Amino acid sequence: MKKLFLLPVLVLTLALQPAAFAEEAAPADAQIASADEKVEAEDVVEDWMVPIPGSEIEDGSYPIEVASSSSMFVIDSCILTVKDGEMSALMVMGGTGYLKLFMGTPEEAVAASEEEYIPVVEAQNGAHTFTVPVEALDKGIDCAAFSKRKEKWYDRVLVFKSTSIPRSAIKNAANVTAETLGLADGEYTAEVTLAGGSGKAKVESPALISIEDQKICATIVWSSKNYDYMKINDEKYLPINEEGNSTFKIPVDSFDYNMPVIADTVAMSQPHEIDYTLYFDSATLAPVEE
Repeated sequence: MKKLFLLPVLVLTLALQPAAFAEEAAPADAQIASADEKVEAEDVVEDWMVPIPGSEIEDGSYPIEVASSSSMFVIDSCILTVKDGEMSALMVMGGTGYLKLFMGTPEEAVAASEEEYIPVVEAQNGAHTFTVPVEALDKGIDCAAFSKRKEKWYDRVLVFKSTSIPRSAIKNAANVTAETLGLADGEYTAEVTLAGGSGKAKVESPALISIEDQKICATIVWSSKNYDYMKINDEKYLPINEEGNSTFKIPVDSFDYNMPVIADTVAMSQPHEIDYTLYFDSATLAPVEE
């Protein structure tokens, strides 16, 4: 009789187990923001990007630009620190909405221990900061952010841009100049590739290249008349034309790399600076025939 009594109890226990497991899993799922709770993500990994590990960066600290895939996760400023091939970044946030980060996906964050989370640190001015490890520059890095208000993990992708640190900070970076190419002073043309922004803007290619006293300048003609200045290394350059598409004469520090530039557009409701890169291909250099 005892055996017959235990059998229904065993069956009932087994029948209840899936529900029990579901109850345990539900809280974890509830900690991850659903698709309808998130804004549309932006693709911040550009076609030209090749990951650069810390072993290829000189030791030191550098201000660096960080691209975020979410407009709700804004980094006001960032300092990259490199030591013995390891990189970390102190990010100053544009808001106070996140309590902790995890370098990975929300699913991985939920499964991780509290010790693996990166807590927020409040600066003296009240700004929220996070210090995070950086696997590589020019690479999409998963970052889960825990919302203080929603109490959920949100997925973000961060890209630490190599073009925003000094070129000298990158070890063995090819510095392809007029001198290394043996170019005489004069005028040339070279193919130029524009990257960045929304992808809608274009520049004329090939571009006119002028070399004087071994200094390189390029004439950049935009596909729009709405650019009122450009910036290179914080130096502002104004258009050299009064009619037609915006045209600028700018210095070029090297061929064959993605040179960071800023262009200010007045096409929007208010002027807006946009980050771009220009790649001047030395293999396409050709002298201008008189």
